[in-house]
Amino acid sequence: MAWALKLPLADEVIESGLVQDFDASLSGIGQELGAGAYSMSDVLALPIFKQEESSLPPENENKILPFQYVLCAATSPAVKLHDETLTYLNQGQSYEIRMLDNRKIGELPEINGKLVKSIFRVVFHDRRLQYTEHQQLEGWRWNRPGDRILDIDIPMSVGIIDPRANPTQLNTVEFLWDPSKRTSVFIQVHCISTEFTMRKHGGEKGVPFRVQIDTFKENENGEYTEHLHSASCQIKVFKPKGADRKQKTDREKMEKRTPHEKEKYQPSYETTILTECSPWPEITYVNNAPSPGFNSSHSSFSIGEGNGSPNHQPEPPPPIADVSHTSELMLVNLLPTSTPQEAQQWLHRNRFSTFSRLFRNFSGADLLKLTREDVIQICGPADGIRLFNALKGRMVRPRLTIYVCQESQQLRDLQQKHDDGDTVTSTFFVYHAIYLEELTAVELTEKLAQLFSISSQQISQIYKQGPTGIHVLISDEMIQNFQDESCFVLDTMKAETNDSYHIILK
Repeated sequence: MAWALKLPLADEVIESGLVQDFDASLSGIGQELGAGAYSMSDVLALPIFKQEESSLPPENENKILPFQYVLCAATSPAVKLHDETLTYLNQGQSYEIRMLDNRKIGELPEINGKLVKSIFRVVFHDRRLQYTEHQQLEGWRWNRPGDRILDIDIPMSVGIIDPRANPTQLNTVEFLWDPSKRTSVFIQVHCISTEFTMRKHGGEKGVPFRVQIDTFKENENGEYTEHLHSASCQIKVFKPKGADRKQKTDREKMEKRTPHEKEKYQPSYETTILTECSPWPEITYVNNAPSPGFNSSHSSFSIGEGNGSPNHQPEPPPPIADVSHTSELMLVNLLPTSTPQEAQQWLHRNRFSTFSRLFRNFSGADLLKLTREDVIQICGPADGIRLFNALKGRMVRPRLTIYVCQESQQLRDLQQKHDDGDTVTSTFFVYHAIYLEELTAVELTEKLAQLFSISSQQISQIYKQGPTGIHVLISDEMIQNFQDESCFVLDTMKAETNDSYHIILK
């Protein structure tokens, strides 16, 4: 017995309509995908390519930004359509960045006739390097002492006012400028991309950087803290003339590709337009201190110390603790029993505030377990070695150590009894160690004053007993010729004038 499903009339009509619509949609496929009807412009107009419009010239862009920054360097032709533009720069070469005012009539009237402030940064493009930016830049500073990552070529620049380069921020420069006037900034990037690549086998690709510009306007207090606009572009930096060779190589590679393959790549533009982005997260808008280097009529906010990245932001100053209730060991050595809060206090007291955020959950035991290699990898070579030595409580050996014993009247009496033939019990002599670093008579005077618990002004002269009992005045040269770990007995003698003493080393 065969079963048949009988559809109602209304359902039959709906089913036939769906079939017709499906047939109609299939019938147009050949025409839509034909060679004559295919257009790359139609494909780029699809919503999935909306995010890529920032890398193309903003000719058809509806949104007009208040400012536009143009880097006068050609983009690479070997960048795919869905990727951001990439620009090659030569190390140390001056490149112009034009600062353009694109405001519509009536837009941002509060900055008319006023100056704005722009901060230029060269930062890492890769997220992995952004989170270790401080260590990377400290390592670069260690290898290139006295050099900067980013500089302004002031003689070639036009329209910039009070340019400033913070000595603690090698990758940042800032200046004031008037949007109503022509402004061009010539920048120089002194680091190369391969300096931040792990050298394992040779020939590794250099890491990409970003040039980011953040612009601010004055607030009611005359401080440049109100954000107006931010933009950035991706760059790679080569040794001198290396960017030109790389650009030529990319162009030759593209010429060898088929027309179909070329459609997957962006054309090379003569200039690079910086695309809008978020403000650099290191910027703090609550700092009211004026920035040094700007005159009083144009105050600005000061930048926190240290090179920033999302997880290396400036730290607030540590609270002032009551030293009288603080353990002496806490000021010198970190204990394994220290809590994370005590470890944070130890880091601040020993000038490691930069890393307090990184070690905020570390107890004393956690920090003391770190090896030398661990600390250097986390903090960089310079601060890493310093932190490791501080954790292990390593002290620098003094240049000279001498031992002194104070001669007392009691010892004189005992000696007198011995000379008279009386019985003398054994005497225990106690010496004190004095450590000298500068090897000067002034330093020895201060150390002896501490030993006697008197002021250094109360010590008039220091003598050394010489041959036949003569008293030789102590000089710097004499101290420098002392043998290490020499022993002396101190004798004090009242000075002829004032309430002071002469000290004799026997």
